[in-house]
Amino acid sequence: MKTLDSAFAQKVREHKNTIYTVCYMFSQDEDEVNDLFQEVLINLWKGFDSFEGRSDIRTWIYRVSLNTCISQDRKKKRRSNVELDMNVNLFKDNDEDSKQIRMLYRRINKLKPFDRAIVLLWLENMSYDEIGAVVGITSKNVGVRLYRIKEELKQMSDN
Repeated sequence: MKTLDSAFAQKVREHKNTIYTVCYMFSQDEDEVNDLFQEVLINLWKGFDSFEGRSDIRTWIYRVSLNTCISQDRKKKRRSNVELDMNVNLFKDNDEDSKQIRMLYRRINKLKPFDRAIVLLWLENMSYDEIGAVVGITSKNVGVRLYRIKEELKQMSDN
């Protein structure tokens, strides 16, 4: 029989990419992503022994990861430090595809955390039912919100 520690470690190994994907959506800074990852692990550990399996473990991990990152994002915005990046790389990817991806990423980061979470899950190719299970809304509501989010992204400027 597996101990709680080894069962937890196994689930973290199985879903490590899921956790990192969520963390990357909330930060571009490697150190901050690692901090978010650690916070997610702490919260997963706190709730692991009480996880009852009423939903899929992947859904639960997404939910805990998103809630942790959203909470940390709110705390960060309350502190609102302005950091200057002195490591400017003038030779970074400047082809049209890279510019489009960076523009989309900047726009997604302007969304409210809940909408950002929905887009993240949609970009992970999750079904509307799965997204709804993770964020706690109906699949029909997911479709409506995604439509509105896409319209909002189209209307945004890149300033």
